[in-house]
Amino acid sequence: MPQTITKGYKALLAEAEAAIKTLSVEEAKALAGREDIVFVDLRDPRELEREGRMPGAFHCPRGMLEFWIDPESPYAKPVFQEDKQFVFFCAGGWRSALAAKTAQEMGLKPVAHVAGGFGAWKKAGAPFDAPEPKQG
Repeated sequence: MPQTITKGYKALLAEAEAAIKTLSVEEAKALAGREDIVFVDLRDPRELEREGRMPGAFHCPRGMLEFWIDPESPYAKPVFQEDKQFVFFCAGGWRSALAAKTAQEMGLKPVAHVAGGFGAWKKAGAPFDAPEPKQG
């Protein structure tokens, strides 16, 4: 028997957006480089290799987020124990909205995410480190 999905991604995204702070690229750019802000890049390593990186962003693959945030986890990362604001982003803003909501529900605060993600960041002309050319 086929599965019946009772809550789709659109509903999950709408719930997340209603519960978290969303930053425009311009608002996010104004925070870049500040000592009290940690930008968290949720994209997978292949995306970083292909699209480039935001300078100074901490890379946390989305699948490890909960384990890296929780100080009781054997995978906990000290950066998530710092008294800073965490600004999540992904490629287009969907994973980061869900991640920011999860992080907030876990007690991490303050958190926000970047509307449109890294794609919007690059399109707006914000600084980024270009991907390394492939060695062939």
